[in-house]
Amino acid sequence: MSDELNKIKDQAQDAMDRAISHLEAELIKVRAGKANPNLVDGIVVDYYGTPTPINQVGNVTVTDARTLAIQPWEKNMLQPIERAIIAANIGITPQNDGTMIRLFLPPLTEERRKELVKRAHNEGEQSKVAIRNIRRDAMEQVKKLQKNGLSEDISKDAEKNIQELTDKYILLVDKHFAAKEKEIMTV
Repeated sequence: MSDELNKIKDQAQDAMDRAISHLEAELIKVRAGKANPNLVDGIVVDYYGTPTPINQVGNVTVTDARTLAIQPWEKNMLQPIERAIIAANIGITPQNDGTMIRLFLPPLTEERRKELVKRAHNEGEQSKVAIRNIRRDAMEQVKKLQKNGLSEDISKDAEKNIQELTDKYILLVDKHFAAKEKEIMTV
């Protein structure tokens, strides 16, 4: 029985780790006024009829604190990359100079910073919900084991361990959000 309880706890921990990884990836996409190549992750370009991520049709580099440069490997990809960035609606207008595309990140206004904090907060809340759902599923598995003969004391201990794990990951989400909020609100 304890093997099964350990398996349930390990599965819950793995799922919670994935939730934190997802949160980190989403928070990177919330720009804080600094150029970051991850800003264009998820934008796909029509590459000869095939949807392809931008970083696979060109080189994405940070030229300075507020500028991203995208150097396509083929000159004829300038227009499709430009269209893909505009269609992605990331709030930045691409500048095409005939050889590369530059993205100039405007300085953030106070209002825009607050919007970004709200977006980051929303991502954090979604992660918390995911973690709580993982906890619920793990608790249900423990209850099933209890119905099948697991003692009540062992069951309560397992539930307590799962709750402690959940609390630890919820605190981690809060730390990630606090760090991102500080990064966004720093002028």
